[in-house]
Amino acid sequence: MRDYLLTLCVTAAVTYLLTGPVRKFAIATGAMPQIRARDVHREPTPRLGGIAMFFGLCAGLLVADHLQNLNSVFELSNEPRALLSGAALIWIIGVLDDKFEIDALIKLGGQMIAAGVMVMQGLTILWIPVPGVGTVSLTQWQGTLLTVALVVITINAVNFVDGLDGLAAGMVCIAAAAFFLYAYRIWFSYGIEAAAPATLFTAILMGMCLGFLPHNMHPARIFMGDSGSMLIGLVLAAAAISVTGQVDPDALKIFEGSTRQATHAALPVFIPLLLPLTIIAIPVADLVLAIVRRTWNGQSPFAADRGHLHHRLLEVGHSHSRAVLIMYFWSALIAFGVVAYSVHSASMWSVLLIVALSAVGLVLLLLPRFTPRAPRWAEGFVPPRYRRREVLPESSVPALVYEPEASEERPPVPAGVNGATAIGPRSRFPDRRKAGTRG
Repeated sequence: MRDYLLTLCVTAAVTYLLTGPVRKFAIATGAMPQIRARDVHREPTPRLGGIAMFFGLCAGLLVADHLQNLNSVFELSNEPRALLSGAALIWIIGVLDDKFEIDALIKLGGQMIAAGVMVMQGLTILWIPVPGVGTVSLTQWQGTLLTVALVVITINAVNFVDGLDGLAAGMVCIAAAAFFLYAYRIWFSYGIEAAAPATLFTAILMGMCLGFLPHNMHPARIFMGDSGSMLIGLVLAAAAISVTGQVDPDALKIFEGSTRQATHAALPVFIPLLLPLTIIAIPVADLVLAIVRRTWNGQSPFAADRGHLHHRLLEVGHSHSRAVLIMYFWSALIAFGVVAYSVHSASMWSVLLIVALSAVGLVLLLLPRFTPRAPRWAEGFVPPRYRRREVLPESSVPALVYEPEASEERPPVPAGVNGATAIGPRSRFPDRRKAGTRG
């Protein structure tokens, strides 16, 4: 565990330290897309955050290769090299897309080629556990197709959820943490060395996300772009493929004893088939709702709009940060709930706890509709939005009337510290304040 934590910290430190120079490089090269109608942010923000994340990945693999307890992963398996090859390819495609906006079909082809590169080097699904049947061995073509499909789906799911500051990196970090606990349990408790690569991949993935999040939280100073979202999606998929298709279920001795005992013991084997869904569940639900909504309104299913889940949370009344935290909560509930159920599947306490936390999540979703007001004696200890507002008589409120002169010119708004405003004024954004209101 100490070596994994060291690898995680080195990955996070390298990613964090490189994100600042990468931001300046993105601004200098003009990798800042114009604001679209469906975007939430109000300022052009540089992309290419995936550059720092990729070098963090390389640093993590390099450190792990020189650690005594993790060096065996590189000696006994070719999976780390396969991951690095596929990650380098998908990262290059993402960088080109962040700068030049390449076609979607080209990106899809690049994702399939990156998955094929990993398959050629041994990172593929060899068998899958099927409930009620047992272990099913796959042919070469079946394993290749299933591996490519899992990689492409996971990459696009992560890319789809990247809609708010810090959302994609945080959700992937939560899914990686749950995956790390599961893979480490398989490796340490059952003594199966084949689970060590997946444990290493998830530790490095957590470091990549944690190192990038301080720069990406609201208000974001840099976006990860497709170079980052596709990269972390590929690493997450590689971990799922490694622990699903490389770990032999027979080595866990799950098909011993009675049928009831074998069923409960087999649950940890089926978890890798479910854990990738923890990052895909929310995006897929958002995708289905978007298709139904657009079709019902007579629009194309591929038409862009502001009806996604994170847009809905903002419309309900949640702040940007609270909307992100709510989606963090649901991701953690699904991911860690699945892992907890795999450990104590025979206990009802885990199910009851998941149900109780789900109720808490529903209350958090409706919180803006029921904003409580603190008593007067506690107003000094709560944020202003929970304090009682004093109602002043109309006669005591001075009327402010703004009458601009014909020759008066509005001075440019000074540059801020976030996003692209660090290199120029923000005068092209109109001041939408109405006359007669306070500034």
